[in-house]
Amino acid sequence: MKKIIFRLIILLSFIFLSLILYLSIIGVKTKNFNSKIISQIKSIEPDIELKINDVSAKLNLFKFKIDAKTVGTNLTYQNNVIQLENIKFKISLRSLINREFALSEISLSSKSLLIKDFLRFLNLIKKDPKLFIAEKFIENGYLIADLKIEFDQFGKIKKNYNINGIINDGRINIFNKKRIDKIDFIFQISDKEIILKNASFLLNDKGILIPELIAERKNNEFLVSGKLRNKNLIIKEKDIKDLIDKKFYNVDIKEIIFSSDNEFKFKIDQKLRVKDLNLISNINLDLLRIDNFLKLKNFFPKIKENIVLKNQSIKFKYTKDKIDIMGSGYVFIQDYSDNINYKITKDKKGFVFDSSLKISKNDFQIDLLNYEKKDKSTLELLIKGTSNKNKFFFNEISLIENKNFLSVKDLALSSNFKINKIKNIRFDYVDKDNLTNNIEVRRDNLDYKIAGDSFNSNKIIMRLLDSNDIKKYEYFNQNFKLNFDVESIFLDKNNKTNNLRGFLVLNNNKITELDLESKFPKEKKIKLTIKTNDKDEKITSLYSGKAKPLVDRYKFVKGFENGDLRFYSVKKNGISNSILTIDNFKVQEIPVLAKLLTLASLQGIADLLTGEGIRFTDFEMKFSSKDKIMTIKEIYAIGPAISILMEGYVQEKKLISLRGTLVPATTINRTISSIPLIGNILVGKKVGEGVFGVSFKVKGPPDDLETTVNPIKTLTPRFITRTLEKIKKTK
Repeated sequence: MKKIIFRLIILLSFIFLSLILYLSIIGVKTKNFNSKIISQIKSIEPDIELKINDVSAKLNLFKFKIDAKTVGTNLTYQNNVIQLENIKFKISLRSLINREFALSEISLSSKSLLIKDFLRFLNLIKKDPKLFIAEKFIENGYLIADLKIEFDQFGKIKKNYNINGIINDGRINIFNKKRIDKIDFIFQISDKEIILKNASFLLNDKGILIPELIAERKNNEFLVSGKLRNKNLIIKEKDIKDLIDKKFYNVDIKEIIFSSDNEFKFKIDQKLRVKDLNLISNINLDLLRIDNFLKLKNFFPKIKENIVLKNQSIKFKYTKDKIDIMGSGYVFIQDYSDNINYKITKDKKGFVFDSSLKISKNDFQIDLLNYEKKDKSTLELLIKGTSNKNKFFFNEISLIENKNFLSVKDLALSSNFKINKIKNIRFDYVDKDNLTNNIEVRRDNLDYKIAGDSFNSNKIIMRLLDSNDIKKYEYFNQNFKLNFDVESIFLDKNNKTNNLRGFLVLNNNKITELDLESKFPKEKKIKLTIKTNDKDEKITSLYSGKAKPLVDRYKFVKGFENGDLRFYSVKKNGISNSILTIDNFKVQEIPVLAKLLTLASLQGIADLLTGEGIRFTDFEMKFSSKDKIMTIKEIYAIGPAISILMEGYVQEKKLISLRGTLVPATTINRTISSIPLIGNILVGKKVGEGVFGVSFKVKGPPDDLETTVNPIKTLTPRFITRTLEKIKKTK
């Protein structure tokens, strides 16, 4: 009996084990679980309709569960159908025995679905604004996904869900402007993180690759990190306007071609705000073409309408509080390429910049300093500084070309780009007139001192004389005194003075006091003073023992020789009254005067213009200026051959209107003067006075003057009186 029982136990055990093995390895097909599975899923969401075919079930004895699977079923929710490839279930034997919620895990594998349909389905199950917004933006694309969900003993979904899948041929349209096409990637989604791999897409037809992107949940935020690559990305002007809001950049970008490798990470909070962005980029910039916003014609004479950067290697690093940019390559500002290197750092305090530009084949000049780069030389321009709250501080601006050296150190500019202070300016160069410039400007407490061996001031003088709007030269933001101690000053390439000494005082960008004195060769002086009296009148006085260097600046005067010059002016409330006198000089040619003499057709006068020149003993001009109109009260000149009296006005660059009297008929006047008594009364005893003369008018634009002449005229009492006054002064 014992043997029978023992054998029966062994047989039953074998059958049981065989059954267990069969159920574990082969399993069975059954419909017995269908109603149970459907009812338990409906307990989660009553409106879900699940059509289940035959279920294949296997026993998982180690986990005390049943692994079930059904193929080719549909999931329906409010008439929205999701086609599934298969559904896998894990059923808890313990819960099944205790008649509790028996599903411990469910895995769904979908067929290829439209992304919009899938999002619509998810949004119906769980109302979420993020899903609604995503549904509106996504236009196209297909999804294949595997969803794994675990349940607790009460039938609630655990947070350790997993979704794996593939997105193919997706398309997103953002505000009908920015279009993202051909979106392909592999994804893994869990409660704690989202992982994207081998993601690629077209941004407005431009290819972008993201090898890896990880979004990890931490507390109530997602920490997103990943890599992004693009190769030979071409972006035209229209693309830039579509992709980037104009407020983010201040220049017109025409075209960009670049490749880049990028690593990034950032956080997304509950309100979908991006924060704590960190970005590291290595950029190969093949081409960047931008509209030329630089007003640098005076430095780059052949400057182009567009600035082009080529073959730039750039390292870009962005963090929450700091941006670092370091790059080098070629830049086209003029006809040929120049080499540029730059390093820019931006933080909460402002910008720090360090850049250099090497110019070899192109031209470069500083017109104000009469500086010009030589054709075959290489020039290096260095700029180092900082910017803070719209204020700029330049630690160094230097220019090096062979032995030429120009530098500015510790230059502080205000927000309106006026100079607050300078520590040092150093010039040591040979200019394009082959003149040596060697001077230094040093800050001395609140004032400055300019000292050195020599300086060519020609261009600065011309700029001051030609200034149309004095406000354009309001460079300084503070008042100061400038002391001068320069051995040689070139007025132009042919004239210089020695031992320039003196000072000027600047208040509100206006010279309120000045006292400068220097000497021409042979001890002839030149002295300039400006003073402001207690009536707020600015009084300017100039004396030059040589008038030629100053008169020669007016190109229409030819062959000016000899003479000394005096100028006196009083200015108040924008109105200046001035007197200019030049004594004992001669002039070869003045175009208007030559035309007057020719039209007068008086014997021998025009011939004087081709000989030694016309000599004058006295020249005096009284005039007033307001805004851009000069009113000439009187110009009077007297000489052995010619005497002139004229008046009129000059409207700057628009109109000249002069009228007056010319007395070239010296032979006739000498005959009259030889008559006893009558000659003395009508003419006087001094050559250059006469009864007969030429009246004239000159009027028109500066480049198209019209001259009219009345050849013979009896002189007016004013002319005779003016001449007699001049004679009395010379006796």
